[in-house]
Amino acid sequence: MNQQQHLPAHSNQPMVSVTPVLVGTVIAFLAISFFVFGVDVPHPEWGQFWQIRPLTLTPLAGAVGGACYSFLLHLSSRGTLNKTLALVLGVAIYLIGLFFGIVLGLDGTMWD
Repeated sequence: MNQQQHLPAHSNQPMVSVTPVLVGTVIAFLAISFFVFGVDVPHPEWGQFWQIRPLTLTPLAGAVGGACYSFLLHLSSRGTLNKTLALVLGVAIYLIGLFFGIVLGLDGTMWD
């Protein structure tokens, strides 16, 4: 008598898709660009390279928010999480992360 083991089939889908991460990065970059490139005359105490911090931190926060969104959608496709809840929670996490990224990026310059 030969016993067969029934192993769960693993999907070849990655846990985090690259597309939401890239979309989150681009949206965050466009959002921070609106503030950074809108400054005509920066304050001298900001330094010469004051734009580097906001232009790196905010897209990084957008990428992390996009990764969280993608992970929540992955959980909803497996049936672990309700799809509507995953969508709403993913967008809320992304927007909160984007806000924190903008605040941290502009801290000490435009956000005082």
